[in-house]
Amino acid sequence: MTGRPRVDTAQLMELLSVSLGVYYGDFTVAAASENLTASQGKALTVLRRGPAAMNALAETLTCDASNMTGIVDRLEKRGLVRREPSASDRRVKNVVLTAEGESVTDAIRAKMRATQDGLDRLSDQDRDSLYALLERVFVAQPAV
Repeated sequence: MTGRPRVDTAQLMELLSVSLGVYYGDFTVAAASENLTASQGKALTVLRRGPAAMNALAETLTCDASNMTGIVDRLEKRGLVRREPSASDRRVKNVVLTAEGESVTDAIRAKMRATQDGLDRLSDQDRDSLYALLERVFVAQPAV
């Protein structure tokens, strides 16, 4: 034990809040440099994981479906995404990231200097630890 007081949940939440504020500020500036709103940039980032139905995309981004339609319309007009009918239900439209959309997403990430610089200060071991911790806190789903 190092003798330091144990960090409580409130302290962790505060540091996460500060960290996310820096990340989203960095992200917003980078997205704007690509002539995108933060919401449009977030949609591209989500779609980088794979195609998504419009309603699922709206749910992930916690926005109204009608707002999501406007976001996707503007992204589609720029050639960054396209709509495709779902293979399982032709009434459902999936939104798919285009090659140009992938390039813009990469450009946004590359321009996020504050975030990149902070992560670059970590050792390989620290990166591995941070990845594992974030995955445990935010990604891992409890068994039902």
